[in-house]
Amino acid sequence: MEIILKQDVNHVGYKDEIVTVKDGYANNYLLPQGLAIIATPSAKKVLAENIRQRARKEEKLREESAAFAEKINAIEGLKITTKAGENGKIYGSVNSIQLADAIKAQFDIEIDRKKIFIKGEAIKEVGKYNATVNVYKDIKAEFAFDVIAE
Repeated sequence: MEIILKQDVNHVGYKDEIVTVKDGYANNYLLPQGLAIIATPSAKKVLAENIRQRARKEEKLREESAAFAEKINAIEGLKITTKAGENGKIYGSVNSIQLADAIKAQFDIEIDRKKIFIKGEAIKEVGKYNATVNVYKDIKAEFAFDVIAE
């Protein structure tokens, strides 16, 4: 029996995929659980239209994300001031929350702190560092920043 999956099903297929399974498996498990629908010609047309519309939305999101990534890549001269000892050791550490706040204050760009990843270990000394922002699925942006003592 040909069915259209409404969700990912282990060892069967992924959402919005048309697969062929045994009649008993479809009638006794997939259809009653709401995991699939029967692949009638009209259901196939609806699926094709949904996939086409989703592709348009996905492309628009990708374009917006790429433009946002360019803004982030253009960040230069970001400075984070923190208290430090005479030998350059920071009291505490610099984290993604402080980075997000500094970018908002200095460049007026709002970035979710959970999407910022600092390369290497925790920042515990004054110096130059790099960070990566996961903008969208496979679109990433990088920027450099300086940690300076107050």
